[in-house]
Amino acid sequence: MLRSQLEREIPKIHLLKRYPAINKPAGVVHWLKHSPEADNVDWVVILDADQIIRGPIVPWELGAEKGKPFAAYYGYLKGCDNILAQLHTAHPEFCDKVGGILAMHIDDLRALAPLWLSKTEEVRQDKSHWSTNITGDIYGMGWISEMYGYAFGAAEVGLRHKINDDIMIYPGYIPRPGIEPLILHYGLPFKAGNWSFSKLEHHEDGIVYDCNRLFPPPPFPREVEMMESDPNVKRGLFLSIECINTLNEGLLLHHASVGCPKAQWSKYLSFLKSRRFSELTKPKYWKGQKVDSTITMQHVALSKANSEYPKIHTLFSTECSSYFDWQTVGLMHSFRLSGQPGNITRLLSCTDEDLKNYKGHDLAPTHYVPSMSRHPLTGDWYPAINKPAAVLHWLNHVQTDAEFIVILDADMIMRGPITPWEYGAKLGHPVSTPYEYLIGCDNILAKIHTRNPSACDKVGGVIIMHIDDLRRFAILWLHKSEEVRADKAHYATNITGDIYASGWISEMYGYSFAAAEINLRHIIRRDIMIYPGYVPLPGAKYKVFHYGLRFGVGNWSFDKADWRNADVVNTCWAKFPEPPDPDTIMQEGLDARERDLLSIECARALNKALYLHHKRRNCPRIGTIHSTSSNKIERIAHESSRNRNRGKFESMDVAREKTVERAAATIPPVHRSRRLARSSRIWIIAVWAVSIVVFLLVISMFFTDRRRSVSRSRVSRSLKAHV
Repeated sequence: MLRSQLEREIPKIHLLKRYPAINKPAGVVHWLKHSPEADNVDWVVILDADQIIRGPIVPWELGAEKGKPFAAYYGYLKGCDNILAQLHTAHPEFCDKVGGILAMHIDDLRALAPLWLSKTEEVRQDKSHWSTNITGDIYGMGWISEMYGYAFGAAEVGLRHKINDDIMIYPGYIPRPGIEPLILHYGLPFKAGNWSFSKLEHHEDGIVYDCNRLFPPPPFPREVEMMESDPNVKRGLFLSIECINTLNEGLLLHHASVGCPKAQWSKYLSFLKSRRFSELTKPKYWKGQKVDSTITMQHVALSKANSEYPKIHTLFSTECSSYFDWQTVGLMHSFRLSGQPGNITRLLSCTDEDLKNYKGHDLAPTHYVPSMSRHPLTGDWYPAINKPAAVLHWLNHVQTDAEFIVILDADMIMRGPITPWEYGAKLGHPVSTPYEYLIGCDNILAKIHTRNPSACDKVGGVIIMHIDDLRRFAILWLHKSEEVRADKAHYATNITGDIYASGWISEMYGYSFAAAEINLRHIIRRDIMIYPGYVPLPGAKYKVFHYGLRFGVGNWSFDKADWRNADVVNTCWAKFPEPPDPDTIMQEGLDARERDLLSIECARALNKALYLHHKRRNCPRIGTIHSTSSNKIERIAHESSRNRNRGKFESMDVAREKTVERAAATIPPVHRSRRLARSSRIWIIAVWAVSIVVFLLVISMFFTDRRRSVSRSRVSRSLKAHV
């Protein structure tokens, strides 16, 4: 009896001493103070770890405004209506029963976070009011003090929430008819037939670290179909199995990413990789459903949000290579910081052989595309054609409800959101950036390849296009690229503007001629994209760095082509040479200073992205590994640069390598002269070193001969004395 009594009491003592839930507000406070990311966002979405996201959570689509965060309804927080609120906030009338998902403006979070933490501590210490009839906590142990800390902190700073009871659901609950929740919160036990799941049963489970071990599989969809006749109950069961199936899919992907052997075939694994499962778990989108809930009707008004902010999807094209992988890491990091609405997809063009050894599957949300680098009909080696081919493949194989598509290149860094409403994109009028060197729009090239040469716009780089335009346009983009590529008679520089006369920019002309063919007239904006190393326009707030050309600051320079063969993504702590400190930039003129600061920002963004990537990969913090890896990578980059300059590249796209070789000749004289100066200094040092060594040898020989002569004279005198 004593033992059973102790067993009942020990958990209570444990709860009294420890309160891990306070880590949530403490973590938010720490992030706001110490993370650079907190300085580069306007909106923040806060979730719990035991949640599954079924679709994009965009604050303004949910109706969030500055001063009015969006949140899910937590009706059991009865302390908002009684003495608890009166004790712990000066404004109990503002106490909202919310939690689960929070979407708020960064300024609101900065005001709230310290109070969220302090109010949590305050409620946690108020043990006299822990009882269930006051807090709603069925355990009466103060476990939900953090939730009250949030509600009371928000009331204290005057935040009034837009509350919705439908965006989040606990698996096992039945959703309202017509409602598609975006969050599955598996904080409570749930079941389907004879199968059940409770996260508490796996509290100490090392399933993440055990290769190919999954949670017990739930019933298959066809089995669920036979369990229930009520369609609403059946929908609830489908949400329950979707939750655990998504968890298991995540475990499979994680195990594969850390090098676990391929799992043995099973019926369940086959289902997780099936088209049926893919269709069941495709992203869901919030449509601002109006329901009978008084809370929802009172707090959430979404009709304007949907019309003011059309959905956006961002695409970029890459190939299966380490060269594109580090570019992907840079672009994805900048995308997360930019505040770009909507989702992003990497269009990854690979051969089946490439995919067998490819390691970068987890670098970005990916749509896989058969490679057209080697044209399947002509045998022409032209990797640039993968871009239009991949966009067309994506359109034909993916369902999207995005109204506008933003198309970027992999060698870009985002600095802010690129939206159609900011730049005026609309149906029939895409937005893009100027490519003035496309002189073929003004001469015989356009007359040959489009029936509407007067509509040919010299654009590229960043594209914002309505989905309906893109669907009409994509097939023409591919065909016109093939057509221009095949027209070798007009590769000349005076016709195409291609200084290498290699047909390398055929895809760019394919874009312009296809757009002209269907009379798309571009809104051309010079303030969206800049090449690092270029002088910025006065007052321009560029949203994109395009580091396609060599750029430099002082003795430092960067050229992406130097890193074609360097695997900086899979080599722990590898990075690019650090640019100069901005504080050391000489005041040689405002324009030049702004140019150099932008160049430094771009390079730092790439290195920051690589650092965070290596950190996520749990790279060991060992100085020798860091040093060895960095030296190895820099040697590869140096050899790549040297080989390019000597023209020793082999079969791979000879045209591309000639391009790079000639680009090296266009390096600004200041960089060439500095390299020559460095080379001269090295020779001078070498000559001095050799001179010193020779001098020491001569001195050594002199003193050696001297000692020998002295020794001989002493011996001679000694012999004479004996005689």
